[in-house]
Amino acid sequence: MNNEIRHFARVGIMASRFSGVLQLTDLDDFITPSQECIKPVKVEKVQTGTGAKIKIQDDGSYVQLREGGGMQKLKKVEISLSDCLACSGCITSAESVLITQQSQEEMLRVFQEKKQLQQDGKLDATKLIVVSLSIQPILSLAERYNLSPDEAAQKLSGYFRMLGADIVLDMTVADDFAIIENQREFVERFRASEEGGDKNKSLPMLASSCPGWVCYAEKTHGNLVLPYIATTKSPQQIMGSLVKDHLASKMGRTPDSVYHVTLMPCYDKKLEASREDFINQQFQTRDVDCVITAIELEQLLQSEGKSLESMDCVPLDFPWSKMDATPQSLNDLIFLHAAHELFGITQSELQYKSLRNPDFREVTLEKDGKVLLKFAIANGFRNIQNLVQKMKRGKSVYHYVEVMACPSGCLNGGAQVRPQDGSSPRELMGKLEAMYSNLHKQVPEENQIVQQLYDSWLGGAYSDKSSSLLHTKYHAVEKITTALNIKW
Repeated sequence: MNNEIRHFARVGIMASRFSGVLQLTDLDDFITPSQECIKPVKVEKVQTGTGAKIKIQDDGSYVQLREGGGMQKLKKVEISLSDCLACSGCITSAESVLITQQSQEEMLRVFQEKKQLQQDGKLDATKLIVVSLSIQPILSLAERYNLSPDEAAQKLSGYFRMLGADIVLDMTVADDFAIIENQREFVERFRASEEGGDKNKSLPMLASSCPGWVCYAEKTHGNLVLPYIATTKSPQQIMGSLVKDHLASKMGRTPDSVYHVTLMPCYDKKLEASREDFINQQFQTRDVDCVITAIELEQLLQSEGKSLESMDCVPLDFPWSKMDATPQSLNDLIFLHAAHELFGITQSELQYKSLRNPDFREVTLEKDGKVLLKFAIANGFRNIQNLVQKMKRGKSVYHYVEVMACPSGCLNGGAQVRPQDGSSPRELMGKLEAMYSNLHKQVPEENQIVQQLYDSWLGGAYSDKSSSLLHTKYHAVEKITTALNIKW
């Protein structure tokens, strides 16, 4: 290649005290980018008949030494989150990817930019800043600062408003939308399979709300697994549609004039927010502009010498925020809905059977000795691998599986605050689960706000708009083979 030189930049791996740094071959629950994570970049240079010599400067920059003296500074390779999603080398764990758009610094820059515009009297140029709070980091931070969940939510609202947020919401409405759409999608798939099968509506239906699992499926198993994954968007991305489409319209704004921040329990939610599928092409804006995690918020408070308990309590904004919780897991709610909708059977409690470990459990609905429904929960990559291998061999016995990359699910997300008092992660999980179970309960189908939004925003539960804004697609990532990622 006389006219070009390819430089391959490996993604920098941030040192983290929050999760284990384990290799793919170890197959554990947190997987960092492998040595195959590369991006070829074309850099123009002068033609030379001899090999190029590269030197690293004191400031870390690269220069090419020219024949006869002189140097040419080489362009720095920047790897965006979109590049990471398109690469087939690694599997998951966005915490190890250097991200600029999904950082505390970027969020603070937007807040500061808004304050400066306000001081300059340029109010028309300011963005509406909306922050959406997920329940898992609320509980994580409540435990960290010895607060009740409601106090933690209101103090988070006070903190973000102090930074410059205009609206702070919790994500109950998005959670309920996701549950209802998953229930309907499962019933539709089940009926289609009973009527002769549809390869585009396959069973078992696999949960789609965990971005680590989705990214793994796209890059590792491709079209062998993707048809089974539910098309319903995650609560984060449904909230993104609500904020950028519905709320922006109600306030007379365009989507690109709204900056949307979510507080989440998982670094991989940054990957999810950066997917090309979740960009408004007309206005070139993402449904979720920045994802901040519980750990990052704790670090931000510490860097400012502040504590969450010292923040003012400011109620979350209505009409969407109610701090309610669904009474059971996604798996339970789909199971109970399907039992009633498909077979007219009403149950109140489900009896799970643990298999190899507590993170792989199953529940069955039987009548007259016949299995009507068989659901499972598979958390952690070891259990996910076992599930996928059974599916590939045609030995899966399940109709639906709730799949989460983290053991114990999102309450134990990779970006939740870790124990501060020397207690074990399992003890902390017990506390968070107890806090969650004590929240006010609401059945998703009884959320009147959701039912009203189906009509006023989406034009009905089964409308084209409902399908486009509440559902998504997945894409197999073709494996890239280069000389640098061959394992000799």
